[in-house]
Amino acid sequence: MRDFKLGVQLQPERTELDPLRDAWRELDRAGVDSIWVPDHFLPVSPGDPNGPNFECWSLLAAMAVDTSRAAFGALVSCVSYRNPDLLADMARTVSLLSGGRLVLGLGAGWCEREYVEYGYPFESPAVRLREFEDALVRIRARLPRLNPAAPGLRTLIGGGGEKVTLRLVAEHADLWNAFGPADDYRRKNKLLDEWCERVGRDPSTIERSAFVDVSEVDRIEEFLAAGAEHVIVGLAAPYDLSFLDRLG
Repeated sequence: MRDFKLGVQLQPERTELDPLRDAWRELDRAGVDSIWVPDHFLPVSPGDPNGPNFECWSLLAAMAVDTSRAAFGALVSCVSYRNPDLLADMARTVSLLSGGRLVLGLGAGWCEREYVEYGYPFESPAVRLREFEDALVRIRARLPRLNPAAPGLRTLIGGGGEKVTLRLVAEHADLWNAFGPADDYRRKNKLLDEWCERVGRDPSTIERSAFVDVSEVDRIEEFLAAGAEHVIVGLAAPYDLSFLDRLG
């Protein structure tokens, strides 16, 4: 298997805080390149929809001081859930807590139940994408105005929408993350290159990451062949890290 960056996303649902924190500490000690948590207010994977769940940015602040090596972030933070200028300030603060290791992962949002439960309007996909673009502009404008600033804070955009999201990646992101299958990832990876050409961006300046479930780790090579440089493995509780041995 060729060289690549390895990340792990820990699902912070149907678990307790101690095993979750133990898992990200162990991943950091093991030398993974990145550690992530999703931004959900409620469990979204199959199982008890009202089971235990923990809020993303509170966890990221704890991860900033619990770890010392790995990059980390939200995969991805929904811009609908927080004022964009506030989100920039939160990211700046967590980045400084970590010594500059935070990656600001951003997305347009999709889970209607969460919007309803927390009192946010759930708009159409077109409206959410327009709001996403507005949020990206506001975040980029706010970050350099914060004092003290967080130098080197990178932005990741998650999603594979071909007409809007990939354009926004080309215009705003340092990293791009998307799902499989691998053939679909390959096609969208090429489309991102085309968007970069249209907006005048060097495509090599955008790091390409792919999300795979832990059950798919034996297929990582397919995503590497499709253009991924960074593979992020999704892991639910209880956090069995034995798959790391299979990857060397």
